[in-house]
Amino acid sequence: MLYLLSTPLMSFAHGLRNKMYFASCQPQRDNQNKEKPMQNVTPFHIAIPVHNLAECRTFYREILNCEEGRSSDHWVDFNLFGHQLVIHHKPKSETEELHHNPVDGHDVPVPHYGVVLPWHTFQSFSGELKSKGVQFIIEPYIRFEGQPGEQATMFFKDPAGNALEFKAFKDMGQLFAK
Repeated sequence: MLYLLSTPLMSFAHGLRNKMYFASCQPQRDNQNKEKPMQNVTPFHIAIPVHNLAECRTFYREILNCEEGRSSDHWVDFNLFGHQLVIHHKPKSETEELHHNPVDGHDVPVPHYGVVLPWHTFQSFSGELKSKGVQFIIEPYIRFEGQPGEQATMFFKDPAGNALEFKAFKDMGQLFAK
């Protein structure tokens, strides 16, 4: 599940790593200290290949602010907005290239993965990525503006070339809109 700070910009201003967007993904609590999940969604698990484990470990920890979990010499677990992301070492293949499909006038890389964020978190997160010099495949913009499924989206790659997309909807009811 995605759990956010109630005041993400407060931590942003103080530069506290891992608390900027997701407070180490601890759940929000109500006045009776009961967990308040944003949605009734269970966390996903995704494992992706990387040929440069140390460089990708730094990227996910320092650039995306993911809290690091278990690890070995060949893999590292991360908390990606409350979901389990695992980077696994795989030797680099010279023949693997990303495919692209046209979506709303942009070439969207395939495959890609990411998280749907609350609108305000997307805005803060995209600003932080820009300030850290992340090079975007597709700069943050509004896709399908004025149409069903209108969303903010952005694409970039990790140091191993894996494409990531983060998106947000002002109206989460538009997530599966036709």
